[in-house]
Amino acid sequence: MATPHFVNREEELTLLESRFGSESAECLVVYGRRRLGKSALVREAIRDRDDAVYWQATEETADAQLTNFVETAGEVYPQVTDIQRDWEALLRTLGREDAVVILDEFPYLIASDEALPSKIQRVWDLDLEETAMTLVLVGSSISVMEEKVLSGGSPLYGRRTETIDLPPLTLDESLPFYPETEPEAVIETWSVFGGTPYYLRALTPSESLAENVQRHILSEHGVLHNEPEFLLRTEFGIREPQTYYTILRAIARGKRAANEIADFAGVESNVLGTYLAKLRRLRLVKRDIPITADPNATRKSRYRLTEPLFRFWFRYVYAQEATLTQLGDAAYEQVVAPTFSEYMGPMFEVVCQNALPSLVSKTYRGIGYWWHKHHELDVVGLARDGTLVVGECKYTTREMTEGDLADVERSAAQVRWTPPAGGDPEYHYCCFSRSGFSNGLEQVAAERENLSLFTPADIVGNPPVEERK
Repeated sequence: MATPHFVNREEELTLLESRFGSESAECLVVYGRRRLGKSALVREAIRDRDDAVYWQATEETADAQLTNFVETAGEVYPQVTDIQRDWEALLRTLGREDAVVILDEFPYLIASDEALPSKIQRVWDLDLEETAMTLVLVGSSISVMEEKVLSGGSPLYGRRTETIDLPPLTLDESLPFYPETEPEAVIETWSVFGGTPYYLRALTPSESLAENVQRHILSEHGVLHNEPEFLLRTEFGIREPQTYYTILRAIARGKRAANEIADFAGVESNVLGTYLAKLRRLRLVKRDIPITADPNATRKSRYRLTEPLFRFWFRYVYAQEATLTQLGDAAYEQVVAPTFSEYMGPMFEVVCQNALPSLVSKTYRGIGYWWHKHHELDVVGLARDGTLVVGECKYTTREMTEGDLADVERSAAQVRWTPPAGGDPEYHYCCFSRSGFSNGLEQVAAERENLSLFTPADIVGNPPVEERK
């Protein structure tokens, strides 16, 4: 199986292509974490166009960047080579041609010329707004793009006509990259490599998940062996990363409450919030609250890593370099395999949450976790029709039984939620199991309309699938 060159992103491609063909001026912003395929997306969108200028900025001086841009733009529009080396003059000329102009790595341009957003604003207001030009600003530095391009204090605020905040690929969208197609292996591959295209393209199609993990992550020569460290130091601008590393390791090892993280990391609780805020802004950490709670009122919080590769790396690679080197090719079997099912538990919960709309077809106001005192639910969906969809996830070697269903029902009875139309909710119960279900639970499901049983085979490959009864 060959590694695909470019897959999915149909919605984003359609949006870009429609704006390229617009009769009015368009200012598009494409941003998101590095490695998500932003550059590949915009290049794919202009692949069949002969009126587009794609240019990727570098960390050079402002003069060098202008010279490089003119050389690139001149291959499509020769007249720009005779224009004054000034961004306003160059963009004004390209605007007269109704050109598509893509400025990739836009934060590098701002770093060399802080006035550039103001210059673009001026030429946009005076000249470009009356053309059919499309200007696309692409960036990986989320903080720079939000502050200098998207925020209300930016000179470009109000000029953009569309924003693409590019997410990772979903599990189903990532399927063409996976070396194994068996549902359980697919879920496990996503739980390590996630949906980041750069990580997926590293996969060796002819090898198993264990072999890919050994070759690309655990081996000191693996292409992803130092990836989290590289991104934290270089792309996210964390120059003194020790405390951040320890916090990320704490979360990766299951410390999800703020006090647990603070104790593990040796950080004062009142200081921890600053670190977590930055990690959330970088989209490496997500704050979970009970799905029924008001995010502005509740103090209940749990934190988790959003990027599967980071969670795996901080669980199995960070601070274990000497052990991995000593074990060599046996590292996966010795370090990962003994606890991999435990690692998979929280990842399976996220997979099940993401798959819920395909498995129990409803319109949801929210899907997530719920907990209160001694009760906890892995999957809760608040449906607009007044149904409370609740579920338990087990990624173990044992079957789920009637006892597991009873636990779900007891916890669901503690959820306080009023449907949109008022009254009491209807309940729909779900059991998600890696290893199937006991005969007794299968029989109960066959007799009840409000109980569904799902295995990895039901979850992977969503078009909506028929529920197991």
